Amino acid sequence: MVLTETLSKAITDAIAGTALGALIIGAIVLFVIILIAVWIYTSLVWQTIGKKLRHKNPWLAWIPFARTALVLKLGKFHWAWAFLWLIPIVGWAILAVLCIIARWRIFEIRNYPGWMALIPIASIIPLIGGLAGIAYLIILGIVAWKDAKKRR
Repeated sequence: MVLTETLSKAITDAIAGTALGALIIGAIVLFVIILIAVWIYTSLVWQTIGKKLRHKNPWLAWIPFARTALVLKLGKFHWAWAFLWLIPIVGWAILAVLCIIARWRIFEIRNYPGWMALIPIASIIPLIGGLAGIAYLIILGIVAWKDAKKRR
C-alpha cells in the first residue's frame, strides 16, 4: 500500500512538473513569436516612412543599430548620434530624448501631429503601458501607410 501511494505521488508530481515546464516553454515560444512579429512590423513601418521621406537607404530599418540612425536622420539629426547606444544609462537617456524629438519631426513632416511621438512615454505607467505600446504601433502604421492631408 505504501509503495503504490509513493509511486502514485511520484507519477502525479512528474506530470505536474512536465505540465508546468510545457506551459513555461509555450509562453517563451509565444513571447518570441510576438517579438519577431513586432520587429517585422516596425521594420516595414520605418522602411515605408524612409521611402516616403526619400531616404536613400530605407532598408536600414531592418538592422537594429542602423534603425536608430535612420530614425535620427529622418528627424533631421546626424546619424552618428546613434553611437550613444554605447554609453550606458546617460547615453541611452539622451538617445531616447533625441529619438522622441526625431519622431515628433517625422510625424510633422508626414502631416500628423507631433505630440503622437510622446505616446510611448506612457508605457512606463504600469496599468496603461501595454495599451500605450499597442496604440503607438497603430499610430506608426497610420503614419507610414496613410497619407494625411496637409494641415493648415
